Amino acid sequence: MRAARLIRMVLLLQSRPSMTGAELARELEVSERTVARDVLALSEAGVPVYAARGRTGGYRLIGGYRTRLTGLARGEAETLFLSGVPSALRAMGLADTASAARLKVAAALLPELSDTPASAAQRFHLDAPGWWQEPVTPEPLPLIAEAVWGDRLLTARYRRRAETGGTEVRRTLEPYGLVLKAGVWYLVARAAEEGLSPPRAAVPAPRGSGGSGGSGGSGRTPGAGPGPRSHRVYRVERFGSVTVSEQRFARDEGFDLPGFWRERAAEFARSILRDTVVVRLSAAGARKLPRVTDRVAAREALAAAGEADGEGWVTVTLPVESLDVAQEQLLALGPDAELLEPPELRARFAEAAARAAALYARDGHDGRDRHDEPDGQDGR
Repeated sequence: MRAARLIRMVLLLQSRPSMTGAELARELEVSERTVARDVLALSEAGVPVYAARGRTGGYRLIGGYRTRLTGLARGEAETLFLSGVPSALRAMGLADTASAARLKVAAALLPELSDTPASAAQRFHLDAPGWWQEPVTPEPLPLIAEAVWGDRLLTARYRRRAETGGTEVRRTLEPYGLVLKAGVWYLVARAAEEGLSPPRAAVPAPRGSGGSGGSGGSGRTPGAGPGPRSHRVYRVERFGSVTVSEQRFARDEGFDLPGFWRERAAEFARSILRDTVVVRLSAAGARKLPRVTDRVAAREALAAAGEADGEGWVTVTLPVESLDVAQEQLLALGPDAELLEPPELRARFAEAAARAAALYARDGHDGRDRHDEPDGQDGR
């Protein structure tokens, strides 16, 4: 622990002209007294650390004690510091490792490039979770990330979706990669080959780490390919106990995680649109439709629609996840949408419209019908 801290102190001093004891203590998460002892240890080991006293004093390295990383242009150096997503790294338990890596690179940069880390960080920021959704870190995520990094087998209990029974199954998997989509974590993995020994030391996840919460829309998972050894997608929050093995698996080097995810995500988006509705839209409703339902489906439906009628309304045939979902989504369009088919859903819309009309027919303060005023009063 102390050796790692001493190395980090040297890297910090290499990356800056000077640092006070308080600054070093804050970066290293120790006391200023510990900083002073560590500086003494470095000096005794031959590292030329100079301590200046006084109000403008601090610690710095002297005698040109610096490693150099040559050949990096400014744009390349700035891009390097954009490669990490801080929130995702923290969730996977890799924040300290990433911090050490950034320090090593920053310490090795030429002096004229020393401002590139701050320059990039102040110009670009990635905020992965969706609006109005608290990011949730599944309990098993750091352990799964460890297995992904090390190409190590893992055995876990996985809870299936409620519509498929919600039962728990035991899986031994080859974890290929993790994907963070709209604040929800997914594991891409395939079943381990038969005959491989199961993992050894188990690390259970606390109860309550699963569930269908999060910002994953319908809460479903983007499908699985055919065959017992195909790569599949697992929602991390549905894992129960997770066990990582010391045994490594032979990774398919031809597997392309970004390409796989793009293809599977597109298939998933198409697969959940299992019902169809016919809806008539005003010009305003047509503009709003992609905001309240699947954007791709909405745009394709609008593109396939015929000419507007005499009132400027268009009729579209729209794929939807279900009639219940369609009702929730399309009601948001209010008077700019008229549901035509199917008849049972049109009846629901008519009932909802009647209930809304009845509510607005009442006085907003006392709940009485505006037309039921006592004789001799005009209701105002």
